[in-house]
Amino acid sequence: MGLFRKKDKEKKPYREIDIQKEIKKAEKEESLWIKCSSCQELLYIKEVERNQHVCLKCFYHFPISVENRVALTFDKGSFIELFNNIKPVDFLKFKDTKPYKARLLETQETTGKSDAMFCGKGKIGGIEVLTAIFDFSFMGGSLGSVVGEKITRILEEGADKRLPVIVFCSSGGARMQEGIMSLMQMSKVAGAIYRLKSLKVPYLTVLTDPTLGGVTASMGMLGDIIIAEPKAMIGFAGPRVIKETIKEDLPLGFQRAEYLLEHGMIDMILPRKELKQRLHKILSLIT
Repeated sequence: MGLFRKKDKEKKPYREIDIQKEIKKAEKEESLWIKCSSCQELLYIKEVERNQHVCLKCFYHFPISVENRVALTFDKGSFIELFNNIKPVDFLKFKDTKPYKARLLETQETTGKSDAMFCGKGKIGGIEVLTAIFDFSFMGGSLGSVVGEKITRILEEGADKRLPVIVFCSSGGARMQEGIMSLMQMSKVAGAIYRLKSLKVPYLTVLTDPTLGGVTASMGMLGDIIIAEPKAMIGFAGPRVIKETIKEDLPLGFQRAEYLLEHGMIDMILPRKELKQRLHKILSLIT
């Protein structure tokens, strides 16, 4: 039923066109290009990928998948995933434009992930560390009960084994579909961080674009050393909400990593290409 017939100008015999095949071909050709959300430049996606998903024009760091983050940061073959059996629950039977349960199933099928958090143990230049990595592709990396539980477990593992913990943040904030169960994760994780720090075990955070809401307000800004990627948006409320609230124009570059560094909110900005080497140097000094 997906076949149409088309006659050319020379009145040659009809040729069959597979519509689904043509659509897939068009989608593939479109996916060869990507627009930079910072400078709006149209970029050849293969070049961007070769440059570790960094814009060749303005140096903006595109969000990357969890798999790419692991490959770029940890020694090859050293990474082991932890706590992958924890699944989200619809506590409140919440419904907005669609039921939360249906939204979860749809996102799980699309992404192939159970939730927005990926935890594991690996090595950076031979130094063993524990890590928690937000997956922004899963409901905007929102902080729900599963995300909070996984981070708490990785922090407790770090405290028990005396291993440094690195959290890679990329989130739009708390997951409102879980109500108070989502918001309580902030204090839950903060308590686990306090225990880790009281044992003098290093806790590092890497803030990527975007890091907003409850993730910034809790675990993101509690690192012993807070690192950000260039041009990453970092804040609590978004700039549009702030502007409408205070009725004033915001400074140029407000809530970008460079602005926060200038005002003492973070410790350093590291390009993606230098991150692994610098993390190894930092860990060598403080572990």
